[in-house]
Amino acid sequence: MPGDGAAFAGVDGAVCDDRGLTHIGNPMREQQLLESGAAIAPLGDRAVVTVAGPDRLSWLDSLTSQALTGLLPGESTELLVLDPHGHVEHAASVVDDGETTWLITDDNRREALVTWLTRMRFRLRVEVADRSDDTAVVGGTASAVFDLDSAAVWRDPWPEVSTGGWGYAAGEGHPAAGRDWAEAIVSRNELERIAADAAAGRRRVSGRWAADALRIAAWRPRAAAEADGMTLPHEVDWLRTAVHLSKGCYRGQETVAKVHNLGHPPRRLVALQLDGSDAVFPEAGAIVRRDGDEVGRLTSVARHFEQGPIGLAIVKRSVPVDAELTVDAGDESVAAVQEVVVPPDAGRTAAPPRLPRLSRRS
Repeated sequence: MPGDGAAFAGVDGAVCDDRGLTHIGNPMREQQLLESGAAIAPLGDRAVVTVAGPDRLSWLDSLTSQALTGLLPGESTELLVLDPHGHVEHAASVVDDGETTWLITDDNRREALVTWLTRMRFRLRVEVADRSDDTAVVGGTASAVFDLDSAAVWRDPWPEVSTGGWGYAAGEGHPAAGRDWAEAIVSRNELERIAADAAAGRRRVSGRWAADALRIAAWRPRAAAEADGMTLPHEVDWLRTAVHLSKGCYRGQETVAKVHNLGHPPRRLVALQLDGSDAVFPEAGAIVRRDGDEVGRLTSVARHFEQGPIGLAIVKRSVPVDAELTVDAGDESVAAVQEVVVPPDAGRTAAPPRLPRLSRRS
């Protein structure tokens, strides 16, 4: 997206790539600042798509996993676009301002999402627009981003169980309990102003590596990381915030209902505490093994300011919850201790329902 990296090049210690600011020299300190609300993070790996027109909410409701017809202005939610077999193709954060629905999605899937939505318009009164050239996304605590000059602000519902959703991970003791995260959609001019303030020392910023470490610690899935083309929402606990189990028909709904009501997801998300005693560090996509045999893949990895090396991985449902695992790191391997996110017996028949978050759409 235009200007993301160049905008922050003047910030002392800034390291940028083609998607923007990665860090400013101390990613773990940046995590602390970001979590406390003392800094904000320009998220160059995010992109914005808008849907306007009087039919926008009912149209999106008919295409996606979320119930949107009653979405009120300013209310935040999340949706998934599934393939006919229920696999996750796209995910988007959703907020509506009364005239336009704003979707925040992964930049590397933006073009495909825009193309698909445009093809599905038919004769309905909707207009789909790719806003990556004139907008950017900035993340942080709600109080940190609300003072920005923004078109819309999305507040992450995770890990609350939304109306119509279902939580597979433990309700009590969830590591993201009380999580405060929001993302503001700002103009390119506002992004330049943020960068100028940061360069002049008037504002603190963190890189997106810090934001991603906080996400991983919260067990929060993202399509760009956890959706590999075969991922079902159940496998990564996405029924919690992105799926309404009682809404009308949409592509992939049959699989969603069947797996949840009658079976168990074939794979499951686990959180990994990685051995940090050696210098080796695995990369996202690395093979996860049990007794030398491949049982899954590392989807996300980071160094957390409190927990040290951590990651998320999708493994076979048959892997015991107490199994000793390793993760490939080049020619070496790293020991990993798993924490259960999605239990092997996850599903309506095994897991008690979680109390839903109160919603004005209920």
